Amino acid sequence: MPNSQSVMTKKSVSKKIGVLNLQGAVSEHLTMLKRIEQVEPIAVKQAEQLADLDGLIIPGGESTAISRLIRQNGLLEPIKQFAAQGKGIFGTCAGLVLCGMETKHHEVELLKLIDIQVERNGFGRQIASFETTLDIAPIGTDIPAVFIRAPYIARAGENVTLLASVNGHGVMAQQGHILVCSFHPELTQDDRVIRYFVNLC
Repeated sequence: MPNSQSVMTKKSVSKKIGVLNLQGAVSEHLTMLKRIEQVEPIAVKQAEQLADLDGLIIPGGESTAISRLIRQNGLLEPIKQFAAQGKGIFGTCAGLVLCGMETKHHEVELLKLIDIQVERNGFGRQIASFETTLDIAPIGTDIPAVFIRAPYIARAGENVTLLASVNGHGVMAQQGHILVCSFHPELTQDDRVIRYFVNLC
């Protein structure tokens, strides 16, 4: 007969979701993940932590700094291998830039996980930050979206599904288990986007 305590533990936590803890909006993502039942959020700094995860969020921040720290912490190839295993990765804002295939800003070393070309700070600098609501077909309507120095998707490959756009610019996309968005879902009280990602994992 199985140990009842171990059975309870297995039921209470069904997915472990990491947040790359190098720079940027880490605590906000962890806080939102804590609100979702059966999810254990984990702050990730070391490659060996990836082995136990079902999914990984690469948060917004400064893409050049996060790129440099990924390399310094020996995480570039482990994150690529994590994705190659079919595990979910969600890049928000700077995370979208890092997950892309190409950008004009060559100081950022890209993970090349989703077939998109990215325009960094495409919506302008900090002063051009804005909020809006989005209808995202697989997720829901009137989803609040906060854009801060936001990138946009300049080109998407044929295997990429564009999920949302603003003024004709792609701001959310999915290719298999890789999800990216230009905005900050963790800065709102609406957890539908994060729940969608958790369900992908």
